[in-house]
Amino acid sequence: MTRGLIAFALAALFALQAQAADKLTVGTDWRAEAEHGGYYQALATGLYAKAGLEVTIRQGGPQVNHAQLLAAGKIDISVAPNSFIPLNFADQKVPVVAVASMFQKDPAVLIAHAGQGNDSLGALKGKKIMISPDTRIGFWRFLKTKYGFTDDQIAPYTFNLAPFFADPKAIQQGYVTSEPFQIERSGVKPAVMLLSDAGYTSYASLIVVPRKMVTENPALVQRFVDATIAGWESYLNGDPAPANALIKKDNPDMSDELLAYGRDKLKTYGIIASGEALTKGLGVMNDARWKEFFDQMAADGLYPKAMDYKQAYTLQFVGKAR
Repeated sequence: MTRGLIAFALAALFALQAQAADKLTVGTDWRAEAEHGGYYQALATGLYAKAGLEVTIRQGGPQVNHAQLLAAGKIDISVAPNSFIPLNFADQKVPVVAVASMFQKDPAVLIAHAGQGNDSLGALKGKKIMISPDTRIGFWRFLKTKYGFTDDQIAPYTFNLAPFFADPKAIQQGYVTSEPFQIERSGVKPAVMLLSDAGYTSYASLIVVPRKMVTENPALVQRFVDATIAGWESYLNGDPAPANALIKKDNPDMSDELLAYGRDKLKTYGIIASGEALTKGLGVMNDARWKEFFDQMAADGLYPKAMDYKQAYTLQFVGKAR
């Protein structure tokens, strides 16, 4: 074979390899941050590529609804922030399904000023709390059910910390990996209350895909789930620099300090590696926890009690010893 033919054969082989990579667009649930580190790490270190995947990550934000884009077929995979999203789809008969939960604990918190008598969730009943509209139909339902919170406590939250700093009695929503860092840097000591440690059983950072993908190409779903799990293991236990570089490229407002803080809190609080994930692997979910969460929300009237909540998820891709 001549050099020209060899070069042509190699070029054809590379072209076929490139064509063989399955293209996937993944929409995250917020602007790029440490909470998405495993996805970016899998992309940056070539874990997705090794799995035969050409992945594009689209960051979310306050004006982006990737759940709707997934339902409309505009993206291939959505990272859902809580269990409400797939359950809402099941209630609406939208054929999408959660296939893994990268967070065993939802990182959602309520934050108050320390030393003001607002250091526990039970102490917040009847007090004004700044939350977003999404939260009103999210973990606020849990707080109403467990602690007797009422809607007249709600004050608007615009993702701006200025109102919190201006009032020592202020209380607001946040993520354990983010807002406390900004508050502490300003010299204010926050009281941080992690909802998952108070019985809020929602999964978080859920990988949600069209049911059609699960039934027609389960191997593709498994490759993405496995590569993402490997990405999170690398981000948490290895060098996070590759992911952080891509995160800062997508979100120039992100600082090295906040990324380091967020990653540390993900580890310290066991957001990803805790509970069942310690023995059955990252991403694991189980029927009992889904049922408990659904039963709580159905009792609150959010879902019909007869709803087939198991349409919201499948366990076939996770919980395998690695």
